[in-house]
Amino acid sequence: MSTDHAAPPGAAEVARFVGLLQIESLGKDTFRAWNPPHPKDHIQQSLFGGQVAAHALRAAQLTLDNDDHRVHSLHGYFLRPGKDDAPTDLRVDRIRDGKSFTTRSVVAFQGDEAIFNLTASFHRDEPGGDFATAIAHDVPRPEELLVDQSPRFDRMGVDSPFERLDVPGFSFRDRSEVPRRAMWIRLRAPLPDDPALHACAITFISDMGVLGAVRATRGRMRAPAMAASLDHAVWFHRPVRADEWLLYDIAAKSTSGARGLGIGTMHTIDGTHVLTVGQEGLVRLAD
Repeated sequence: MSTDHAAPPGAAEVARFVGLLQIESLGKDTFRAWNPPHPKDHIQQSLFGGQVAAHALRAAQLTLDNDDHRVHSLHGYFLRPGKDDAPTDLRVDRIRDGKSFTTRSVVAFQGDEAIFNLTASFHRDEPGGDFATAIAHDVPRPEELLVDQSPRFDRMGVDSPFERLDVPGFSFRDRSEVPRRAMWIRLRAPLPDDPALHACAITFISDMGVLGAVRATRGRMRAPAMAASLDHAVWFHRPVRADEWLLYDIAAKSTSGARGLGIGTMHTIDGTHVLTVGQEGLVRLAD
């Protein structure tokens, strides 16, 4: 009698996502990431910024000589739109190898054109003081939101490895009175216990929703628009898992001309502040 058990919901999608984050070595400090086309159709689309940032971080991680150094911050510039039907080559420069800190610079290319530039810093764990921003008091917990809504998927639809719960009043579904977007998000199935892999998954997630908060400053959330990330920064404050609920709470802080700045925090379900994100983006609304 067979003892096979059906895979949990979302396991296949998460397994494909883990495969997406794997990159191929082309030689010393040079790697290639493969970008499968968008699953909804076979039309070429722009490469998702969080994907190229996650690939660049993965390339930097693979050049570390100290296993106890983990990413504490990354700063990137989106230089050109990437294509989702072409591979990305990643060239790593070993800026510094220290006892406490390690620094890497990564340039992502498609063909002969640079599309993204990343600097990542890694830190060896050490004791110190502990202070953190509290979780927002006006956000319902996931179990409260599940009473009235089912988890939604991102731009990949049912093939998405992520599920999210939009916080009413701060989402695309509801017009916000303040320029803010908040959502609970997680991977749909467990990841292996690999902190480097979770950091890459979180980097992928960190590019979701920031420009939505920026667009809310214009009061025309559903109007046609051209939007693109310009630069992106992530600070990893504490250990974090991408397969457990995280509150991603983003607020627009400034808009001027066609550029806008959003700042977001991520908290675990028990209120631990694990991450801060800063992103400036270009938003041009149609007349």
